[in-house]
Amino acid sequence: MSLDLDILTVRIPPQDNPECEFFWQSGADGKLRFKCCQDCGYFSHPPTPRCPKCLSAKMEPTAVSGKGTVLSFTVNVQQWVPGQAPYMIALVTIDEQPDLRLTALLVGVDLDSAPGDVIGSRVETRFLARDGIYYPTFVPEGFPA
Repeated sequence: MSLDLDILTVRIPPQDNPECEFFWQSGADGKLRFKCCQDCGYFSHPPTPRCPKCLSAKMEPTAVSGKGTVLSFTVNVQQWVPGQAPYMIALVTIDEQPDLRLTALLVGVDLDSAPGDVIGSRVETRFLARDGIYYPTFVPEGFPA
């Protein structure tokens, strides 16, 4: 199965928010980034101005491996935008921290897969670039580029 990052032909752009701009630009160099506390090392997503663990204001965008494990998923069949094919959305636990999770498109997986074949599977991040925004997208680990 080839990777089709054009599965969603129309993307709704994220709200213009300076606190989140780094997140939507991170994919330019192929790295997934989250805000990380420079004092205690805790990642926070969505981004926060202060660390939820130690309350430090030293929060900086920090690259992570982009690898994780599917915690849950859903297949969306409702065409919210005309011509939009059914697609899979997954909630992924990022390897660097057990409570660091990201909900994103999951491609390269059969939409008819049994839940047991998807939940617990290993994934990695790729980026879907649209109009200068890099949308994090997950694919099965080791999936061809």
